[in-house]
Order: sequence, then structure tokens, then C-alpha cells
Amino acid sequence: MITPKMVYEKSLLKVLLGPHISEKSSMSSGKFGTVVIKVSINSTKSDIKNAIQNLFNVSVSNVNTLTIKGKKKRKKNYMTCSKNWKKAYVTLKQGQNVNFIGSTE
Repeated sequence: MITPKMVYEKSLLKVLLGPHISEKSSMSSGKFGTVVIKVSINSTKSDIKNAIQNLFNVSVSNVNTLTIKGKKKRKKNYMTCSKNWKKAYVTLKQGQNVNFIGSTE
């Protein structure tokens, strides 16, 4: 049986697509306590904040978003373009962290 809570959690999972792992994101997580996450292109800052708080049980102090434009590449006589995507820099409050793997330790 599908409960309203299950439907709500599914809608939260549609907002967050996954962690964005790069050298810059790992440095910012170490220094400032921010987490870099790939999100859906039409999600808002408040949607992202609610999803992080409800799924991971942490308190969020700030959310910054930016849209990455798709790269254009040339193949013989025509141009192709990859899709635009969005990432969010989520700043957590002091002493909190997000565990994407899901271990209970």
C-alpha cells in the first residue's frame, strides 16, 4: 500500500540527482562544510533545502545554485550540444554532515 509519506519521499528524490564529485567540491566540503549536489534543472532553492533536511535529517543554513551550460562539439558537418544541468552548493550548520552511502555508523 502506498502511503502519502512514500509519495512525498519520491518527490524529494526527484529533486536530488546525486553528489557531484570533483576536486573543487571535495576542497569546499573540507574547508567550509558545503556539499555539492546535482539537482534537477527546474528545482528551486527551497525545494533543495527541504529535500536535504527531510532525507538526511540535517539543518541547512544556505543553498546556492548555478546552471551549467552544455558543451558544444563539432562532428563533421554538424554541431551537437550536451544538455544543461544544475548543481547546488548546500552549506550545513556547524558539526553536521551528509552521508550519501547510507551506513549507520
